[in-house]
Amino acid sequence: MNFIQNLQRAIDYMEAHILEPITYEDVAKHVYMSSYHFHRTFSLVIGITAKEYIRNRRLSMAGQEISMSDVKVIDIALKYGYDSPESFTKAFARFHGITPNVARRAGMKLKSFNRLIIKIKLEGGTVMDYRIEKRDQFKLLVKIRKFRNESISEEGNTEIPDFWKTCGDNSTFDILKQNTKKHDIYGACAPISKESSHFNYGIGMEYTEGNVPEGYDIWEVKPTVWAVFKCIGETGDCIGDTWGRIFSEFLPGSEYNMLDDTDFELYSENNETDCFCEIWIPVKKKEVE
Repeated sequence: MNFIQNLQRAIDYMEAHILEPITYEDVAKHVYMSSYHFHRTFSLVIGITAKEYIRNRRLSMAGQEISMSDVKVIDIALKYGYDSPESFTKAFARFHGITPNVARRAGMKLKSFNRLIIKIKLEGGTVMDYRIEKRDQFKLLVKIRKFRNESISEEGNTEIPDFWKTCGDNSTFDILKQNTKKHDIYGACAPISKESSHFNYGIGMEYTEGNVPEGYDIWEVKPTVWAVFKCIGETGDCIGDTWGRIFSEFLPGSEYNMLDDTDFELYSENNETDCFCEIWIPVKKKEVE
């Protein structure tokens, strides 16, 4: 089953349980994806997080109920997952622009956020270059930091770029070079267990042998097939743009599914002038249905 079908199954699950206290972790489990991989896939393809989707749908439905019934605000607040009328009123006003009490007046305008049905729209005129490579298992010597799942799609979040800056400002890259033979830099991103709310991200270089410095780890990358994409640009902004195209253009139309395993950014020591980095994603051919 490809990832578009998985996303539609996830949306159907959210809709079926929209009045229950579900989280995006619950949805990820339902479609057999790690929380991190689901969170990133959903937000890049849909444009909002699963958490935002659930919230917007509930507030949209609450607006209809407010305007069409005499049910008490406190009862509607509890029905749509809010602990108090105050928290519901704040969320309702942010979404609709008016409070629940004002929404009950005749002629008030409310916002509607309809159920999402995914459709693939094919548009011509764009080309996405990639290459397929096979690699044996290899190891990285890395400095690892743990990040919240939400950090991958929070607007304005700079936690991962800040991690890179910290490694550049201290002796991290010097230590990596002293203990490795190849000095290409990897930004490795690990999938997480279905129970975890965090994921590991490591910055490192290819490791062959020797002592592991204190505060560093060995990251094993499994042998697999990789789809490789160049991020063309002079700043890191091209990374997010490339990921967006991978999920919205490459994966829906290609013969490959992305595996729920380590992916990484590769910064070549002898970098091309127009290539900021390469994104390597683990893939396998789709099964014939």
